[in-house]
Amino acid sequence: MKIMKSFAALAALALAVPSFAVAQGSAKPTVAVLYFSNGAIGKAHDELEPLTKGIADLLIGELSVNAGIKVVERDNIQKLLDEQNLTKSNITDPATAVKLGKLLNAHYMVTGTFVTDGKGRMVLAVRCFKVETSEIVFPSPTAKDAKVDGKTENFMDMITTLAAKTNKGLALPEIPVKVSEARKDAAKKVPYEAIALYSAALEAKDSGKTAEAVTLFNKALDKFPAFDQAKTERDKLVKKS
Repeated sequence: MKIMKSFAALAALALAVPSFAVAQGSAKPTVAVLYFSNGAIGKAHDELEPLTKGIADLLIGELSVNAGIKVVERDNIQKLLDEQNLTKSNITDPATAVKLGKLLNAHYMVTGTFVTDGKGRMVLAVRCFKVETSEIVFPSPTAKDAKVDGKTENFMDMITTLAAKTNKGLALPEIPVKVSEARKDAAKKVPYEAIALYSAALEAKDSGKTAEAVTLFNKALDKFPAFDQAKTERDKLVKKS
């Protein structure tokens, strides 16, 4: 009840601000990506749980290459979840996602889920809300393709493809073709093992296990030395410690 009252008060403040279209005109739209829901079953559910944060973080990174938009950093989302005493398990509700969007001053909220067949294949899907109206804008009757599937060995390629589909589904400014092609080429080089370790490191970081997180980030870099996001996250923790 206390959390909901806090949400109500802060949401009221957000609603008091002029709408994006009226107040900011051509200002860049802001997009926030929430943690994905783990649809894996059985033993795989626990093993893949860190991907709930890893997928969201990597999707944030891919969307961020679009110079025509602003993307909320994962650390800011985690900070808000901590402040509101919310966890990954209770942010899947659409109403909660929209309220979080207002608190983050976002125009679009991206939620998602992933499932696996236990044979090395996975499906990633997104659902995107327009914060101002609470409506689902992607998938829509005219833009239905809000998911990707493939083998885990091509995991990063799936992320870049999903980012491109999300960008298009939200009718955001287009990402230059050369940039998109470069990201796709780079994605093919990232091994799934590095992503799994990176995701586990994010979980450790958010739990306050700094030493464990640094170790996991280093292991991810051992698997793929050019993993810039892992290097950035590790260096932030080392600098703080």
